[in-house]
Amino acid sequence: MGFTMSTTHPYDTDVAIVGNGPIGAALSVLLAQRGRRVTVLERRPRPYVLPRATSFDGETARLLAATGIGDRLGGITEPATGYQWRTAAGRTLLDIAFSPEGRYGWPDANTMHQPTLEELLAARAAALPGISLLRGHRVVDLTERDEQVTLTVEDGDGTSQTVRARWVVGCDGANSFVREHLGVAMTDLGFSYEWLLCDVELHEPREFTPTNVQICDPARPTTLVGSGPGHRRWEFMRLPGESSAELNKEETAWRLLKPFGVTPDTATLLRSTTYIFRAAWADEWRAGRVLLAGDAAHLMPPFAGQGMCSGIRDVANLAWKLDLTLRGLADAAVLDTYAEERRQHVKDSILSSVQLGRVICVTDPEAAEERDATVLAGRRGRTEPGAPEPAKPLSAGLLHGPSGALAGAVVPQGRVSGPGGTGLFDEVVGRGFVLLTTDDDPRAALGAERWSFLTALDTHVVRLSAPGETSAGAADVVDAVDAVDVDGFYRAYLAESGASAVLIRPDYHVFGTADGPEETAGLVDDLRSRLGTAVTVLVN
Repeated sequence: MGFTMSTTHPYDTDVAIVGNGPIGAALSVLLAQRGRRVTVLERRPRPYVLPRATSFDGETARLLAATGIGDRLGGITEPATGYQWRTAAGRTLLDIAFSPEGRYGWPDANTMHQPTLEELLAARAAALPGISLLRGHRVVDLTERDEQVTLTVEDGDGTSQTVRARWVVGCDGANSFVREHLGVAMTDLGFSYEWLLCDVELHEPREFTPTNVQICDPARPTTLVGSGPGHRRWEFMRLPGESSAELNKEETAWRLLKPFGVTPDTATLLRSTTYIFRAAWADEWRAGRVLLAGDAAHLMPPFAGQGMCSGIRDVANLAWKLDLTLRGLADAAVLDTYAEERRQHVKDSILSSVQLGRVICVTDPEAAEERDATVLAGRRGRTEPGAPEPAKPLSAGLLHGPSGALAGAVVPQGRVSGPGGTGLFDEVVGRGFVLLTTDDDPRAALGAERWSFLTALDTHVVRLSAPGETSAGAADVVDAVDAVDVDGFYRAYLAESGASAVLIRPDYHVFGTADGPEETAGLVDDLRSRLGTAVTVLVN
């Protein structure tokens, strides 16, 4: 498959994405849905058919649904019931229960077979105009000049060609060419262990309660997790003095799986391989017109299950900022907030994963006994499992300043009733910027100029009413939506924060809140100021 250079633009594509794993594929879709031309350069000639990630949380499910695959996610996933840590003797150290109806409108935890997720994203990408996928094409050089980046690409035959892009995003994994070419250093915490990963397909359905278990046994720390319908993963830590070669044998995998009732008679071993996790992040995420995302920007231990989730959050954050920049609705400096927001977010996740790993990866019996006693003492009297923590808020970046109630938090999702029917907010109202308000007439409160600005951003202005309440104006305003808060969910959410309005970013983080029409007008003005580019105002 070749690439035809555009004759109508001084560049060939708006954004070139290097790497077509789930992160690169999701970014290509999020950009194409916004009308951007995208070229994806993938060195593998065919899709990778083996699983890597095994699950994603409810916030990530919501972000994936924004790519247009939400109605099919349920068919390739199974909700996880919980995550439990146990001692070698089976006593519970940590117990978290997952809800099938989480705070973001999706199950708290979703297990999946990664190749099927990638198939969904591939089908979605193929259905969208504007995406060119070049498989078997390896990027060997890139240079930036005259507000564009030129990539030199080689196909499997060694034939070289160039692709000119306005922006480039490296989603090319842990051994990222883009990162290495830019000379970006990595901060590595030096926390790494080698584990044997065993992916199996079960011959008969089996119930595992809870879905995910961490056995903190110093004789062999072991992980058991769901990985989608009919699939499951076991991971076994390499012990001190044990050779990698001995561990990385198929007979070793079957020997370690047998105590769990997994044998050649009950399961097919899809893969057994050793891997070494790392805890590291790129010191820079943007160099001019080139940005990094996913594993190219960060690597983390698997214990919190946030590796792929973090990559999806990266591109959900980046896509709308790139789009606004390309449309001239935001200054390119806004892209600096991508790194500012995501790097700190990821660092916190990595540090949390390392902390969990230091508890789990204990092979000294005395140290394990001391750990167990300390944790069990802290759990004394606790019999009910805990709930997962809400998604981590942003602490800096493109947020209403100096800071407002809820600013940076991920807005939860409830049900509303509107012109499109009754259902989850995202499906009924739509995605993108949202100004959700209980004010009677938001257009009159904002004025023509602010309204035009919000329209330029494709903002959904939603006047929220209680069941049985009559709309006072929003239903008569073009591009405004009158939505009924069928369960009182959003009105309670606003009341708890002393707000009458909340301005939500396309990645579901709250830009800021306001109380009353005057503060709401100031909220919109602040967003306009922070985007840094004058917006053409069309006053009717």
